[in-house]
Amino acid sequence: MTKPESPLRRFGAATMALATAFAVAACGSYADTSAAPAAAGSHSAHAGGSSAPPQPLRAGERFVNLKMADAYTPAPPEGGGTDEYRCQVIDPGLTKVAFLTGTQVTPENVAIAHHAIVYAVPPGGAAAVREQDAKTPGLGWQCFGGTGVDGAEVEAGEAAWVDTWTPGATETLFTQDVGFKLEPGSLIVLQLHYNLLATDGKPAGSDRSAVRLRLTDGTPQTREFDTLPLDAPTDLPCAADESGPLCDRATSIADVTKRFGPEVGGTADEQLEECGQSAPKPGDTQTCDHKVEAPMTLFAGFGHMHLLGRAIKVELNPGTPNAKVVLDVPQFDFDNQRLVKLPSPVEIGPGDTLRVTCTHDAGLRKRLPQLSKLPPRYVVWGDGTSDEMCTGIMTVSPRKS
Repeated sequence: MTKPESPLRRFGAATMALATAFAVAACGSYADTSAAPAAAGSHSAHAGGSSAPPQPLRAGERFVNLKMADAYTPAPPEGGGTDEYRCQVIDPGLTKVAFLTGTQVTPENVAIAHHAIVYAVPPGGAAAVREQDAKTPGLGWQCFGGTGVDGAEVEAGEAAWVDTWTPGATETLFTQDVGFKLEPGSLIVLQLHYNLLATDGKPAGSDRSAVRLRLTDGTPQTREFDTLPLDAPTDLPCAADESGPLCDRATSIADVTKRFGPEVGGTADEQLEECGQSAPKPGDTQTCDHKVEAPMTLFAGFGHMHLLGRAIKVELNPGTPNAKVVLDVPQFDFDNQRLVKLPSPVEIGPGDTLRVTCTHDAGLRKRLPQLSKLPPRYVVWGDGTSDEMCTGIMTVSPRKS
């Protein structure tokens, strides 16, 4: 079997091709994180849905306010479940190069909006996105883990994942000398993850969410940001007092595949191979080492898990005299997945290793309204609320050497 392509290897290819950004993330260096965090471990899902007003514009900046073309009423996928991921294309109308220095998503219906992702698609992928939108009945199209459009996917360096909204989030704000570069003709794809668990999968009203972009023309000194995902497997068995068909790993993977397709369903085993693990190691804590294959500068990062997440950490060169913790979230809170700025930028390159470690807790399932009515399961990587993820998302800038 061919070894899956690692995120760092994909990053190296993308930077060599001078693509915009290629990977999953929200935010960039020096983002404003002044908002007070929610109580750690609250997992209140839709609490604090309202967004704070943006900070004032700085010299040379302008706001571009975008909105979904129409209201959309989500419905669960045909394979079952209570989650729908829907992508909407929005044209920011750019006629000259701009740098994205801040983003704020405002969901209209926070009762069903689980989280949102903002993708920037460069002109080369615009035609494919428009074609996907045109051929799909209704508003937008189904998308899981990316834009869902061949020719405009983040994994191939064809698009950037530039911001994430979760309940309670405020504006993502960059300093003026950094940002994501947007060429004329670039499009924005807004992915909304709708969760209908509270209504047992039945329609619960419409949503017409909006996103505000903070743009600047930039200067010759402006550094372009990319974002880098560092994944680890999720192999969380049922708790000792739980039982049921989905407590079997293979059965659970088959269920994920039914709900989200073979690409997502195959992730659990692909990650094991990518991380050099010959077999799953069921347990609360999982880890993966990623070899750095391209020179870059680390500026910031945040951890992404779902409702069973307890802690996440990213280490540089662990076990060596030069080991450094570059991201540490000892009390993960799904409702407060905040960017953590490094005290100072860290230069890395070939020969370095980045290790991501995640801890999940199956015992939280009985305590969370979003999960308590669902059958117990062996939790693997998946896009749904009842599934899990482990990703340390680092904000980086590529270097030539």
